[in-house]
Amino acid sequence: MRLAANEATTESLALAAGAVAFVIAALLAWPVLGLHPLSIAGAGSLGEYVAIVSAAVALAAFVAGRVFSAAAHHHDGTGPVVITGVDGPLVGFTTHRAPRILDVAALALAHGVIFLLMWTGISDLLEKSFQGAEVFTIPALILSGAAAAVSAYFSYLSAAGMNTMRLSGVLLVFLVVGALTAMLTSNDPNWWKMNLSALGITDDVSAMAFNLTLIVAGVILTTIARYATAGLIREGEAIPSGVRFVRWGLAVMGIALACVGIFHVDDFFLIHNTVATGMVVAFAVLVIGLPRFLPQLPKTFMSLGYLFLGVIVLTAVLFATGYYNLTAVELVAAVLIFSWIIVFLRTVAASSSDGRRADATARHHAMAAAAGGQSVD
Repeated sequence: MRLAANEATTESLALAAGAVAFVIAALLAWPVLGLHPLSIAGAGSLGEYVAIVSAAVALAAFVAGRVFSAAAHHHDGTGPVVITGVDGPLVGFTTHRAPRILDVAALALAHGVIFLLMWTGISDLLEKSFQGAEVFTIPALILSGAAAAVSAYFSYLSAAGMNTMRLSGVLLVFLVVGALTAMLTSNDPNWWKMNLSALGITDDVSAMAFNLTLIVAGVILTTIARYATAGLIREGEAIPSGVRFVRWGLAVMGIALACVGIFHVDDFFLIHNTVATGMVVAFAVLVIGLPRFLPQLPKTFMSLGYLFLGVIVLTAVLFATGYYNLTAVELVAAVLIFSWIIVFLRTVAASSSDGRRADATARHHAMAAAAGGQSVD
């Protein structure tokens, strides 16, 4: 009954966040956009306004969702936590306030950018579908309010139910939305003939979307470095060396990815290529070292990592022989590396849940044996 009540309360608060976002976006649209007809996409357009205001309300809604969720758990006597959900609170986020604030800030920023890029891409697609069309004042107010409401609603729900499984979904959605937005908004139809980083060297929306996606994704990866391994740490015990290894590996990959977006290939060719290569090397080290440092993970997952690494090496060889262009190699490597990270998150979450259930069963048997006056081995 309590679980059902909590779900109902969360849904009600998410709807309230959407309603507030609708009112704010619609009221601000009047003085910001004016009373004249608007273009769908581009500078000063309805699409630009919707993307910006939706990003702002999504970010605020995520923070509100985490605050209310933490307050609810504290009120229930479970203590303040940052990540909770159907698989329970993760261990390791109840003692230090600064890391918690940084983690929430990173995820809130990610949600804001997701909706910023998503609405930018949608408006650009609609602009190309309805060429020459304009949006009048009243429909513009309603559309901007509706888009902001949807953004705030889903961002709040994501925050309130955030766990390791959902975090993998956030990363997937963020990367897909960012990449597609950059490709859809590119003014150069032949960008793919150079390399993937060519999306980030222009002066249009495409470059902003591409570089922002890489930078924020790098920040998310450094956040994942703590979240993904928190369930592998027993409460009150020191962090195992294997967990530290994985955390450092993911953190290095995140920093390298962010640097790829910061140092554009046209201005910082050497640095750009070095950090991009460094991310692949860090991935290879993680895959090769994981069986030693986290042997409790399934062998199937270990084999998947070796397979992905082998495919990346194969595509690199095909590029060196002139069969593939650089864009194909970069796309294959990016898809496989982030697919591995997402599967890793879900695998660790499943292993952590199994471990918690086993510990709970062991404690239950121990308490039952002690109550019955039996000895426990």
